[in-house]
Amino acid sequence: MWPPAWLTPVPQDAIDRGDGDFLIRFADAFGTITKDSVAGRSGEKLVLREWQKDLLRHVFARDEDGGLRSRIALLGLPRKNGKSALGSVIAAFALMDVKTQGAEIYSVAADRQQARIVFEDTKKMIQNSELAEHVKIYRDSILVPATNNVYRVLSADAPRHEGLSPTMVIFDELHAQPNRKLWDVMSLAQGARGKQAMMIAITTAGVKIDSDGKDSVAYTNYNYGKKIISGEVNDPTFFMAWWEAPPEADHTKIETWIAANPGYGDICAASDFESAVKRTPEAEFRTKRCNQWVNTQSAWLPTGAWEKLSAEIALDPEEEYILGFDGSYANDSTALVAVTIPKADEKPKVFTIKVWEKDFERDDDSWRISINEVKDTIIETTQNYPLVREIVCDPYRWAVMMQELEEMGLPIVEFKTNLLNLMIPATQTVFDAILEEKLVHDGNPILARHIDNCVVKNDARGQRVTKESSTSKRKIDAAIAFIIALDRAMASRIDEGVPQFFV
Repeated sequence: MWPPAWLTPVPQDAIDRGDGDFLIRFADAFGTITKDSVAGRSGEKLVLREWQKDLLRHVFARDEDGGLRSRIALLGLPRKNGKSALGSVIAAFALMDVKTQGAEIYSVAADRQQARIVFEDTKKMIQNSELAEHVKIYRDSILVPATNNVYRVLSADAPRHEGLSPTMVIFDELHAQPNRKLWDVMSLAQGARGKQAMMIAITTAGVKIDSDGKDSVAYTNYNYGKKIISGEVNDPTFFMAWWEAPPEADHTKIETWIAANPGYGDICAASDFESAVKRTPEAEFRTKRCNQWVNTQSAWLPTGAWEKLSAEIALDPEEEYILGFDGSYANDSTALVAVTIPKADEKPKVFTIKVWEKDFERDDDSWRISINEVKDTIIETTQNYPLVREIVCDPYRWAVMMQELEEMGLPIVEFKTNLLNLMIPATQTVFDAILEEKLVHDGNPILARHIDNCVVKNDARGQRVTKESSTSKRKIDAAIAFIIALDRAMASRIDEGVPQFFV
């Protein structure tokens, strides 16, 4: 139950300074169940589970200056795990906080009806306790006259969101937001509150693409949290706790349900899963009950196939390598991947040398990849590992640099990834190698993410990998660099060390 599958690190001293235990005592004193469920009857005392207590302690940790450590918290839970009850307790706690004067708390969702779910539960919780004596309840708001704290309902379909100064925003089912406009408005608005403001998104997994054809705000934040966990990004102001089943897990098995659902057999009934798995399409069941992000198109690799090939490996200057390079200039990414040329009975080893990516969280249109930095990285790699046999690359937009490297004596080999007679067999070669477990890789999280972003496109000649859509911010350049490098490495082994250069 705790920890979840994905958890951003929070120091214990920050937890000790936080409001988590205070909030837990608040829930114990005033929390009630607001609707009949497996957890109990409406009106009965709300009992927080230990995993919920651990979660609240992490969310409400405070830094050394006394401010909230996290400005944004993403809490990912499958259906029927008490998301609404958790949101209601948090909202009521923020509303009744006597330390804050003029606090603004908002329940936010994709539409007004969804936004009212947490609001109505909070209202019932307050009405069922002595807190009702200290508030004024209106249809769409609750006011605490003594502190002027107010709690309101807000939705993405509301006409205006300007003039807000939120201290606490609770996004219910963030995955359903049609785009990221409301998220960005609320994020910007809470800036005036400093370290006393927080946005908490409580959601299941959902679609990866929003109505604008871009990565959905929920999926973007999910991936950002994973970057923090993997060490790609250092951002203590972002917290994520995400429960989900392992990617390779059989969605029909009880152990999968237990892994994804901290409330399994307690808050959510085991019999409900047994019924749902029989009448729900696999993709929908994995999304809502296993809390997994499922591609809307056919994913290139079976779930878990890549992860199982990770190994403790290191670059060795005495081994022969193929370098794969795929790049762009402005709004995409650029990657350099190394693959060993395996000897007989050996598996090729895959290493991610460097990936240059635009930070789409900052939406900086001026960002450009430094051609000189890319060039220097390639040169440095060949110097550190002198047995680089080929630098295989798609010359599109990088032909000048490749010509300069070739004039320096580096072994440049063109691989035009838009040519189906090259890319389709290369894709198949790599696909077979992965499924037959004929390679190992260094577990680099960026390459894993780019591979996960690949979907299959079918042509008359076969299949090749591509992005989910032309406007998607989910990049696959590291995957392409890996595919062309491994394809060349496998060809070199087949031909007993004599590379077959493309014409």
